[in-house]
Amino acid sequence: MTQAQIPAMMKAAVMHELRQITIEEVPVPEIGPNEVLIRVMAVGICGSDLHYYDHGRIGSYVVDGPFVLGHECAGEIAAVGAEVAKFKVGDRVAIEPGVTCGTCEMCKAGRYNLCPKVEFLATPPYDGAFVQYLKMRADFVFPIPDHLSYEEAALVEPFSVGIHAASRSKLQPGSSLAIMGMGPVGLMAVAAAKAYGASTIIATDLEPLRLEAARKMGATHVINVLEQDVVGAIKSITGGAGVDTAWETAGNPQALQSALSSLRRGGKMAIVGLPAQADIPLNIPFIADNEVDIYGIFRYANTYPKGIEFLSSGQIDASVLVTDKFPLAQTYEALERALNYKSECLKVVVYPNGLL
Repeated sequence: MTQAQIPAMMKAAVMHELRQITIEEVPVPEIGPNEVLIRVMAVGICGSDLHYYDHGRIGSYVVDGPFVLGHECAGEIAAVGAEVAKFKVGDRVAIEPGVTCGTCEMCKAGRYNLCPKVEFLATPPYDGAFVQYLKMRADFVFPIPDHLSYEEAALVEPFSVGIHAASRSKLQPGSSLAIMGMGPVGLMAVAAAKAYGASTIIATDLEPLRLEAARKMGATHVINVLEQDVVGAIKSITGGAGVDTAWETAGNPQALQSALSSLRRGGKMAIVGLPAQADIPLNIPFIADNEVDIYGIFRYANTYPKGIEFLSSGQIDASVLVTDKFPLAQTYEALERALNYKSECLKVVVYPNGLL
């Protein structure tokens, strides 16, 4: 594609009311000198997309007016800004969806995920990637090799959450880890744990489909929470000691309590999932008596190159997570599928420029 072939208008899937999506013609965005225009090829549906779709808000982020969902995305460069030297038209890329200011204290400290001025795709008031063309600042776009599919490149986004959790909680090679919740983020967290060399990776969930996927992603043990006592099973697997590290990825209060109780003395817990309620009781004497370290995980920073390298290495086949594919015209059906059929599907992918 050359820059002359870019149309003036494009299709976008727009949410006007809760659980209502319309396909509309909107202008193709114009790029600045340090930006690129990307022809969006694949967009994964994330749990946050479903929260906005079903509830219209996540915490203080509230949908107010027409809104475009989708932030796990990949595509090809359609145009480059005058000051962009590292990309050319036709390059295949993964897109890191949060553009930060680069000048605040958090950005300068390398923790740019905490930038107060971040513009994150599909987080109000910023529209997302259920569009045919997307503009992005070039430093948040990363080349991908030809053998990495656009679907896998889109999965670098949830994979990055796992990488960040591993980094924050100082996951060590040979260590033991329990991951509570095998949604897409939890499943990619299993892959991240494998990449970091954890030798015992215990995955918990209530859906057999997700537990089987966890095995494919690298889990050494799986626990169905409807059939077994989670903490007792983890203690049994670890010879009574508990795991070195636990990650809670589901945003479930009971899972958070189980994660804490599953730790050995001196263990570490990372809170990845965001529960609906703000106040959740935790066993404070247990935390103090056992010197438990607790890490909050908010998105990720400096993870995309690592994520692309690992997913390109062939050590895991992340494409097994893609269970459902929809064209942009069926974005409503895709969101309904992801929302209502969690026992049948893992990652639902929308293709803004046609099924691949």
